[in-house]
Amino acid sequence: MSYDTIIFEIDDNVAVIKFNRPKALNAINPDVINELGKALDQIEADRSIRVLILTGEGEKSFIAGADISHMVNFTPTDAKQFSRQGQELLFRLESLPIPVIACVNGFALGGGTEFAMACDFIYASEKARFGQPEINLGVIPGFGGTQRLSRKVGMAQAKELCMTGKIISAQEAKDIGLVNRLFSPEELREETMKTAKLIASKGRTSMQAVKETIQRGYDLDLRNSCYMESEAFGMCLSSPDGKEGFSAFLEKRNPEFQD
Repeated sequence: MSYDTIIFEIDDNVAVIKFNRPKALNAINPDVINELGKALDQIEADRSIRVLILTGEGEKSFIAGADISHMVNFTPTDAKQFSRQGQELLFRLESLPIPVIACVNGFALGGGTEFAMACDFIYASEKARFGQPEINLGVIPGFGGTQRLSRKVGMAQAKELCMTGKIISAQEAKDIGLVNRLFSPEELREETMKTAKLIASKGRTSMQAVKETIQRGYDLDLRNSCYMESEAFGMCLSSPDGKEGFSAFLEKRNPEFQD
């Protein structure tokens, strides 16, 4: 399938989606939302894909926010619908049964930070910039920014960023726990792919269980979340991947996980 606003590639077991609106610094509009949804359909249908990387084409921008020219004449109903479309897409991205890595190569502002936060973790260029500057336009984040940001960095940090509209450096984003690792612009994509390939070499069943158990258990009390972990542990242990992993360990060889 061909796309106009994104580039979709597959490298062995790793899918890469690049936002590709360079003249608009990869800003989000309905076409991007629709095309990304179709790309996720492809990924869900192809069980050979074990990891997804999201990044921006070029070096300037991951996603520089929503396309203001598209939004300027929105009615309240239009704005609510656009917000819900973006939110539902990010819920879908967040709930993919495979790990999703944000490879933030430049500006990740507004919707850019929101898209990155819906991924499982974020690797960023040392030149990347993050922020929720919607307050400067007299509005607030609409793709889940107020909610995911507070869960990622704490309520006080989230309030400060959303209330001031401040844009922070990649190092500041790492310091507050938003970003996992920083790399030079030249190393970013190679290092992200290394991690993606490492993750792709693991068992799909256990990888999905890790993702779901951490996400679903996050808002539960510790005892019930640990009970959920026990259920998932039992299922993994009895799965073909679990049996293969234990056999390989005892036989002193590398495991060969199947789908």
